[in-house]
Amino acid sequence: MMRRDGCTDARQIGGAGDNGADVLATDPLGRTWVIQAKHRKDGDRGSAVGTPDLQRVNGTARQLYGADIVLVVTNGRFSTRCAPLAAQLHMHLADRRTSLFWSPGSTPAAHTSSGTPAARPP
Repeated sequence: MMRRDGCTDARQIGGAGDNGADVLATDPLGRTWVIQAKHRKDGDRGSAVGTPDLQRVNGTARQLYGADIVLVVTNGRFSTRCAPLAAQLHMHLADRRTSLFWSPGSTPAAHTSSGTPAARPP
């Protein structure tokens, strides 16, 4: 989806020891994206992604990867404490519903949540 949205260098780096990043990409405005995917076996009926997951991603995304935009995506749901923490940490969340909105191709990821940083200066 990131390539479809103009991130020609999008690449998967996830797996064991990924330091909180599954996908790295640079968007057409020069912003570096770090995306962490959190799979839940039972989708939105299973356990929620919690604040410890966000804290781990936040602890590495900007420092190790130079992220301008940090996005955590899940096929499930986030705990009620995640949205306020994500706002404080300037992170973006995409749960099952948001991902379904983004995936068909009509809306780029940058437009699925507010507070996306401006383009990097040339």
